[in-house]
Amino acid sequence: MKLRVWRQTLHLTYTWTIARGSANEAQVVLAELSDPDGTVGLGEASPIARYAESVESVEAFCRQVDAARLSFGDVAASMNYLDALAPGNMSAKCALNVALLDGAARRAKQPIYEFLGLGFRDRHHVTSFSIGIDTPEMIRKKVLAAADYPVLKLKVGVPDDKAIMAALREAAPEKPVRVDANEAWKTKETALENIERLAKDPHIQFIEQPMPDVSDPKDLVWLKERSPLPLFADESYHHAKDVAHCAECFHGVNVKLAKTGGISGGFEALKAARKTGLKTMIGCMIETSVLISAAAHLAELCDFLDIDGNLLISDDPYLGVSAAQGILSFAGAPEKTGLRVRVRA
Repeated sequence: MKLRVWRQTLHLTYTWTIARGSANEAQVVLAELSDPDGTVGLGEASPIARYAESVESVEAFCRQVDAARLSFGDVAASMNYLDALAPGNMSAKCALNVALLDGAARRAKQPIYEFLGLGFRDRHHVTSFSIGIDTPEMIRKKVLAAADYPVLKLKVGVPDDKAIMAALREAAPEKPVRVDANEAWKTKETALENIERLAKDPHIQFIEQPMPDVSDPKDLVWLKERSPLPLFADESYHHAKDVAHCAECFHGVNVKLAKTGGISGGFEALKAARKTGLKTMIGCMIETSVLISAAAHLAELCDFLDIDGNLLISDDPYLGVSAAQGILSFAGAPEKTGLRVRVRA
């Protein structure tokens, strides 16, 4: 087995702002595994600065990997080897796990969703379209540009939150909206005040990560008991082992492959959440169609989808799952097996 990694700079259509900061571009790392029989697997790392990850940390981890220890024929053993190399480094492990499953499913002549026994209902799953924090004028512009998407996700967590929501509603009065605070509300009282204000809008579906991950669990339970809207964990849910905490403190969870270490970890995290009665969503970072398509293969385990990172950039180098009008489809995907992804011509 041989491993090749390279950086890719992605340019955002609009400046991307959340409660923690802004960016006009994002860097990801692509990984390609190839074995002597000609099978090739493709993966992607979208490192999360919130967890002290970067393209440099991904590359450093990959330099430690002995590709001869990896096998398309035994993904579980390959992941055990990677986990033993170093703790953390989840985005790097994500890239390699996705590449391993891409190659394994290609060998089996199946798409990954069939390889995992899940299936995929084409044109059934709907993804939200994310609107980053911005001026009211730009919010209106972004919302109008996203008119074809039936569900929006709005980033909040700044002093102008009321004006931002008002601008969204001017452009889309009744469209369903999911609100993501990205840990911005530091006390349970502040969080409840904001949630109660938002709940006056009958088209708000739920609130994502209202308080910091490090919050006292008692405060999170207090908020859950009083919240008029469902609360979803994002930064608080990484792996299946976090499920007991999240079942106590939230109504649902947002799983991201960059947090779980890939499709295998995401599969387990979603199954664990569903088993405890939590609602499930799969999310993303700013990513190419490689990692977005990887997430789409787990759609059957999700109540909600937020896999639009490739829709927010102007130069996606790959073709994979499509999302016309927000509805996911592999029908026009250029490949029939594995990730069902190919480099854009």
